[in-house]
Amino acid sequence: MSDDLKLVLSPEDINRRVSELAAEISQDLGARDLVLVGILKGAFIFLSDLARQMTCSCYLEFVRVASYGASTESSGNIELTKAPEMELAGHDVVVVEDIVDTGLTVRWLKDYLAELGCRRVRVCALIDKPERRKVDLELDYVGFRVPKGFLVGYGLDYNEQYRYLPGVYEIVRQG
Repeated sequence: MSDDLKLVLSPEDINRRVSELAAEISQDLGARDLVLVGILKGAFIFLSDLARQMTCSCYLEFVRVASYGASTESSGNIELTKAPEMELAGHDVVVVEDIVDTGLTVRWLKDYLAELGCRRVRVCALIDKPERRKVDLELDYVGFRVPKGFLVGYGLDYNEQYRYLPGVYEIVRQG
């Protein structure tokens, strides 16, 4: 079975929207003690581009949360496999995620960060798929709403493949 890829978001569209998101976040939270927390591995490219477009200073931190494995569906079992290394208590935090669909991982992470004593936790997602939501979750900053398809590229993967692609593509299965 081979994978065909259909372009959904061009690198130019992504770059433009990331710049707009960085401006929004900088304006909203720039005067605060801000930490951008990227969820590994998928958000690392998005976080990098977002951070370089910020017009305020901010700290960068990473967490790793597992729920998919090699599947295309979330297992619903959330496991923190890399905890934050810096002290987050008292900071405003923006969780940076590549894609939010069921919302289970981000909801769990928001609760976890609140328990750590973060002043405020907001969420910035490159891609939102609200029709797949299984929990009540409001996203503060959204790059794009993409209603269907299994997406790869720009950090998003399928079984650790396709992260390197500069755009976002839908996998279209062919015989």
